[in-house]
Amino acid sequence: MSRTDTSKQAEQQDKRSQEEHAQFLSFTLGNEEYAVDILRVQEIRSWEPVSRIPNAPAYEKGVVNLRGAIVPIIDLRERFDLGHSQYTPLTVVVVLQARSSEKTRVMGVVVDAVSDVIDVDKKSVQSSPNFGAKVSTEFINGLISVNQRMVMLLDVDKLLKLDDVDNLRGINNDEES
Repeated sequence: MSRTDTSKQAEQQDKRSQEEHAQFLSFTLGNEEYAVDILRVQEIRSWEPVSRIPNAPAYEKGVVNLRGAIVPIIDLRERFDLGHSQYTPLTVVVVLQARSSEKTRVMGVVVDAVSDVIDVDKKSVQSSPNFGAKVSTEFINGLISVNQRMVMLLDVDKLLKLDDVDNLRGINNDEES
């Protein structure tokens, strides 16, 4: 077998491995651990004060100017009804990109702390359980077990396509006037 054949085989194995595996950024909210697709993470920033938006729900903290783009910030702990927490030096904002239709939306989510980057075999992802109509699992793509901890995988597109946020026209940098 020639070197080019070996090189091509290695590339094909790499491609298969990428199709079977995914990487997620994990973070904590209270005692729970969540994760988002690492490819959707634009950056991780420390908490900084935001400009409040009048009449917005409590979990919508406001907006920040991120290198010329106005980015809405939501507190996931409050959005998931996990209570309010005081922001500390460990509190971070994970800036995520969501896709809806042909648009890309950028939004920051406040989390208690970033934990780790998790490499996941896609076959090990379990579907989210059905708790009935009273418990919404619409933002959860699945569950994985990492070192005997359950980690909930969040669907960034559904998470950032919140009705209340969509109604804040003109705030997102991709809106056309």
